[in-house]
Amino acid sequence: MVQGTGSDVGKSLIVAGLCRAYMRRGMRVLPFKPQNMSNNAAVTADGGEIGRAQALQALACGVAPHTDMNPVLLKPQSEIGAQVIVKGRIFGNAKARDYQRLKPQLMGPVLESFERLKARCDLVLVEGAGSTAEINLRAHDIANMGFAGAADVPVVLLGDIDRGGVIAQIVGTKAVLAPDDAGRIKGFLVNRFRGDPTLFADGMSLIAAKTGWQALGLIPHFMAAHRLPAEDAAALERRGGLGRVSRDKAVTIAIPRLSRLANFDDFDPLAQEPTVDLVFVEPGQPLPVCDLIILPGSKATIADLRFLRAQGWDIDVLAHVRRGGKVMGICAGMQMLGRTVSDPHGMEGEAETVPGLGLLNLATELTGSKRLEAVAGVSLADGAAFTGYEMHVGKSVGPAMAHQWLRMSDGSLDGARAPDDLIRGCYVHGLFNHDAQRAALLDWIGASSTLAYEATIEATLDALAKHLEACIDLDGLLAMAQ
Repeated sequence: MVQGTGSDVGKSLIVAGLCRAYMRRGMRVLPFKPQNMSNNAAVTADGGEIGRAQALQALACGVAPHTDMNPVLLKPQSEIGAQVIVKGRIFGNAKARDYQRLKPQLMGPVLESFERLKARCDLVLVEGAGSTAEINLRAHDIANMGFAGAADVPVVLLGDIDRGGVIAQIVGTKAVLAPDDAGRIKGFLVNRFRGDPTLFADGMSLIAAKTGWQALGLIPHFMAAHRLPAEDAAALERRGGLGRVSRDKAVTIAIPRLSRLANFDDFDPLAQEPTVDLVFVEPGQPLPVCDLIILPGSKATIADLRFLRAQGWDIDVLAHVRRGGKVMGICAGMQMLGRTVSDPHGMEGEAETVPGLGLLNLATELTGSKRLEAVAGVSLADGAAFTGYEMHVGKSVGPAMAHQWLRMSDGSLDGARAPDDLIRGCYVHGLFNHDAQRAALLDWIGASSTLAYEATIEATLDALAKHLEACIDLDGLLAMAQ
């Protein structure tokens, strides 16, 4: 189990790289994260949902994602706290304090999923959550040491030198942990080192001497990490490009950064296109003059519709349309483009109906059931193929749905287009992973595609595995798992 000294120290990336590295050795490897908190999710082969990071790790292992790989997923919402997903399905909603009381009920499902994975492979690589030093949350813990103890799993601790103070991060973690928990940690890794690694040799030795844990590797910064889907929105700050327009690309695509932004990895392929300047616009900043505005997915449509208006982005969108600009909405973004969004059952908070932007002649009602399904088909706008997945509550109806955008392989239709085809919306996430669909989108706004996205992901995972093979004692790490 790879645990971290803090959030965003690189646990997801390192586990993905280790998955691919051990798979390259001919081992059957599977990823596991007992509890995840993220609005970036993926649909699984068994019809549920898990965190995006575990779907990437499954890809690194060469297997389809499964709900057992992330049995508890927390998806932050608005006033009602977080939606709790257990084994891929909605379990309920809980605020932070209520969730602490709920956790003892979840250890059973977590251990059941872990045991099923163990029976299917040679090696399970487990990712912790947040910081293992959060001893205030140790009681009933299912994400870090609570799980490691219950499953009898050895732990490797990952620190991040890039944020500074890595010696204190790791030695301080040893100092605050209970002796039994500290004894479960067998080794440590230091991530995101820049420069001459010999300059930190003494640092690695000092950490080992003060903790008694084995030094397993000093990991140089992996420059290509931005090519891989990220677990949560913290990655947007690291990648840069927030609110800045470069003006040196063929087209600019602007995406307002909503307060409950979900599935923002939809846009990773566009960010990597050489012809595209993809700009996530920060709250308080106006939407720039651009070729396309995309309203993204959200975990709380009504709350983010209010948030959009509070930033003045509704005015910017409508002005963009008056200038003949193009707009697209994905999932909640499409719902916002309609006339109204209704929440009669109070799924997101108070039962209410709010006006949308009125750019598509449709109305949405948020329903109790959630659609989770992998899909494929063609675009009715241009005949381009696509693959993706649906992950939403709510049903949209209205005249705009008669002019639909996508036809699924089973013949069903999805989405809507304005009569002049300047406004498009659909429920399908992951559209732009498919090279043909992404090329068609860019042609729609006057650019061309030169990227083979899925091939790039595979090549990057291989490069990450080689990167870790060169700096981590993989044999020593594997021996700990025996």
